[in-house]
Amino acid sequence: MSIPRSKIIIRALRFWQRHIRRAFKQLGLPEYTVFSIFSIITGIAAGFSAVGFHHAIHYLSVFFLEMGPELLTFMGAGAIILIPMIGMLLQSGLIALAPDTSSKRSVLEVIKAITIRGGFIRLRTTLFHFIAPAISIGSGATVGPEGPVAQIGAGVSSKLSRLFGLSESRRRMFTAAGSGAAIAAVFNTPLGGVFFALEVILLNDFQTPTFSALILASVTASAISQTLLGNEPAFLFHGLEIGSPQTYYLYAVLGLGAGLLSLLFIKYSEKIDWLLNSVLIKKLPQWAMMALVGLLIGICGYFYRDILGIGYVAINKILAGELSWQVIVILLVMKFVLVPLVLKSGGFGGIFAPSLFIGATYGYLFAFAMNTFFGLQLNTIAFTLVGMGAVLGGVNSIPIAAIMIIFEMTKEYSFILPLMLGVVTSTTLTHLIVRGSIHSKHLEQQGFRISGGTEMNILRSLSVGDVLKKDAILIPQDTPLPHLIRHCIESPHETFFTVDEQQNLSGMISLSDLRPMITEYEHLRQMIIARDIAEPCSTTVTTENNLEYVLTLFDSNMDLLPVVNRKNPQQVIGTVARQDVIKAYQQESLRYNIADSFAHSLKNLPKAQSVQVAEGYSIVERTVPKHFIGKSIQRLKIRNRYGIEILMIKQQKLGFGGDQGQDMTEVSPNYTIREGDTLLIFGPDEKIAKTAGWEPHLSDIGTGAALK
Repeated sequence: MSIPRSKIIIRALRFWQRHIRRAFKQLGLPEYTVFSIFSIITGIAAGFSAVGFHHAIHYLSVFFLEMGPELLTFMGAGAIILIPMIGMLLQSGLIALAPDTSSKRSVLEVIKAITIRGGFIRLRTTLFHFIAPAISIGSGATVGPEGPVAQIGAGVSSKLSRLFGLSESRRRMFTAAGSGAAIAAVFNTPLGGVFFALEVILLNDFQTPTFSALILASVTASAISQTLLGNEPAFLFHGLEIGSPQTYYLYAVLGLGAGLLSLLFIKYSEKIDWLLNSVLIKKLPQWAMMALVGLLIGICGYFYRDILGIGYVAINKILAGELSWQVIVILLVMKFVLVPLVLKSGGFGGIFAPSLFIGATYGYLFAFAMNTFFGLQLNTIAFTLVGMGAVLGGVNSIPIAAIMIIFEMTKEYSFILPLMLGVVTSTTLTHLIVRGSIHSKHLEQQGFRISGGTEMNILRSLSVGDVLKKDAILIPQDTPLPHLIRHCIESPHETFFTVDEQQNLSGMISLSDLRPMITEYEHLRQMIIARDIAEPCSTTVTTENNLEYVLTLFDSNMDLLPVVNRKNPQQVIGTVARQDVIKAYQQESLRYNIADSFAHSLKNLPKAQSVQVAEGYSIVERTVPKHFIGKSIQRLKIRNRYGIEILMIKQQKLGFGGDQGQDMTEVSPNYTIREGDTLLIFGPDEKIAKTAGWEPHLSDIGTGAALK
């Protein structure tokens, strides 16, 4: 039977993928050298991708906006009206052809890919979001290239990470680095790209290795962009004067207004999203809505050509004083209205460039109004530039990246303090109202809870069952005071739980509750029983609760919580203490760090060979026994039963011609063990030795698929 051509191609690709990995490993380079090399490779790939996207937009702009009217000569000057509509219809066709791929758009998808999918982005998604946004912007849609180019850079880096067989943590890191590097290339702002990735993609989860990768990748991508596209600043101006320090407060006032404008833009975008996708979608097909939006763009572009496309030309005209204040007002209103219509109806593009455009028009009009109505002599160029940064930071929740992007795009250093005043004021206001990043808010609206960085992710991966202690002191609620005090003296605990005749939880007593009773012991010994002292115990947890949730329940007066039976919430089965939660976090954090630090060595570790990490502790590779297969890591409870930690899992992959390869994956509680898997385990040598035979645990015998 013949093998389908598609399978032959896939197997051939996997064969070359393993060949590349093997050749890379044989170099035997130190881990940091490999890390640096791959950071640079990521920057090169992201840089060329961004340059390619830039050229695609340029050539499509020439085709649509210059050659298009010539092809529609019968319409005369009005031909420009149809061009954006044609572009929107083409995008609607792409959406119809690939609805699932088209829905994975914007930087939110990159954030989800990194935090939820281990940095995995399909190549077809990357290619789709290269083509569709290029058509959108090239045909005159009044949006920016930043969101798509960040997605392209992340997608290319994700594919490279898989090609080189990087671990999941490294893949996350370099996917984020590729996203920031692409932004650095398209804006020619290396530091702006670094802080974009930190503030947007990683949601301010700062890690030193990640920062190093971001810098190397962004600088490399910027160098490629400067070589191929030139090093001229995007915005040109002459006669910048920031004014005396006595007028600096006006930049803060400008930032306050920019924050309000940013909030208005965010609220308007949400209303447009609701209107188009909850109301009009029931009456009009998506292609019709997109065509109408394209027609509206075309009509606006017919009267004001500067509204079409990215808008940098118009910003330079504002800086040069070539546009009247009336035209600037019209452009501000048009951009404000059109951008959400394009994006929420289904068009592709980013909001960075529109934010810069809105900020430039607002900043100019602010200075113009102050000069006209209050007789001031403000420099419109300075306020235009600060307005750009303030709205960029406010709309996108990126204070540091906004400062760096404006700083690097203008190559002007004299107005850094006014810029900081405007941006910080704007973003502080939006953060106070929105309560956090606009990106994290959108993710929460979609049902995703992504916050807290690595620390919270570690706590979420652990459950109460991992730290449960079955040593709860249960005291009958009618116990007399003398017996109660004796219990307290003999017990190492400071918190006790009272139960009724049916052994149901009725309250809790702490040593602080008992101290007043001890001072009046002679008077109270015959009068007080445990029930009189006990406080109601309204806070309980079960073994299924994760430790992030548990940590939020502890307060200044409570360091111990009762763990109850899930089926009978009144039955106490143990306790969980604050110090045990912290200890479990520290151990799991150590495991993550060890897995990351030894990733390169572990991939090359021969079977049955151990690596001594410290005296009495080793890392060794073990093939999974048959009774593990089909069961999840969480159900196997390997830490509790065997006293060892699983660092990583090697999965067998069948390649071209039956060749066997291996992929390294990080441990997830829900991962189900498969036949052929190999576990990389860490622990005390005596515990490691006992895993040589992997004898089944008593609770595994006879459970079969119940543990799956």
